[in-house]
Amino acid sequence: MTFDEKKRRALALMEEIKMRQSSCAPLLTRLLWKLGINVPPPPFAPFWLNVLCFGGFFGSLWGTFMWFTLWKSEGCGALMALQRSCFAGLFFGLWMALYYYWLRKVKKLPGWGNL
Repeated sequence: MTFDEKKRRALALMEEIKMRQSSCAPLLTRLLWKLGINVPPPPFAPFWLNVLCFGGFFGSLWGTFMWFTLWKSEGCGALMALQRSCFAGLFFGLWMALYYYWLRKVKKLPGWGNL
């Protein structure tokens, strides 16, 4: 089964059980699909992939925003800003991955490999 077929099946399955669009395919996932990056919908993705995608996205955006609005004027060094961004991204990524892991268990969804 190709990626697109699996993706359509996963989205149809989530629509069938009336999951919200924001949980089925959040903005980040749809953006990655438009860029041609084949990632499974978050409820079907492995835990580590959700941590990486959500944490990397959040950490880089949040860190850049904080650098230009607050940290630069406070005299925060680049290394300290990078550490803070990585910590925030890891924290956010873990929480999002836990949320999607919980959602998969509650909705009794199969793993990506079992579609």
